Amino acid sequence: MLASFGVTVLGILIFLFIFWKRLRDDYASEIIFKSAGYIILGFFVGYFISVRFFPVWFFWTSFIGGLIGFQFAILGFRVKFYETLEAYIIASLPWLGLIFLIDSVSASSLGSFLGFIGILFMVFLSYYLDTQYKRFSWYKSGRVGFAGLAVSIIFFATRFVVAISKVPMLSFAGRAEIIVSGIMAIVSLVLLFNLGRIKK
Repeated sequence: MLASFGVTVLGILIFLFIFWKRLRDDYASEIIFKSAGYIILGFFVGYFISVRFFPVWFFWTSFIGGLIGFQFAILGFRVKFYETLEAYIIASLPWLGLIFLIDSVSASSLGSFLGFIGILFMVFLSYYLDTQYKRFSWYKSGRVGFAGLAVSIIFFATRFVVAISKVPMLSFAGRAEIIVSGIMAIVSLVLLFNLGRIKK
C-alpha cells in the first residue's frame, strides 16, 4: 500500500514536470499546472469509477478520464490541441512505467516487467523522435505533435498485438482489449496524418 502511494506521488510529480517543461515556452505556468490538474483529476475520477464498477477496465477508464480533463483544459484555457496532447502522452509514459514496475515487483509478474521495459523504450523513442522529426522529409508540416502521436500509435498497436497473443498483463481488459486498442491505434494514426497535412 505504501509503495503504491509512493509510486503514485512520484508518477504525478514526474508527469507535472514533463508536462510543464514541454509547454513552458508557450503558456504561463499557472495555465500549464491548471491544465495538468484537470487531466490528473479526470484520471483519478476514471480510476475510482472502475474500482467501483468494472475494475478490469481501470486503464481505459483512467485514460478516458484523463482525456476528458484534457478537453476541459482545451476549452477552459484555449491551449493548442496537438501540442498539449503530445505533452499529455509523453508525460504519462514514466508514470505508467512506474505502475508496471511496481506491479512486476509486488506480484512477481514477468508480463508487467516486460510492460515496463516496453514503456522505457517508448520514453527513449519519444525523445529521439522529438529531436529528429523535423528532419523527416516526408513529414511536410514539421509541426509539434509528431513524437507524441507516433508513440501513441506504437503503444496501442503493441497492446493490440499482446491482446491477440493472450499474454497475461496488468491493465488488459480481456478480448475487448483487441478492439479498443485497435481503434485507438487507428485514431492516433488519423490524428498524425491530419497533423502532417497542416501547413506551418
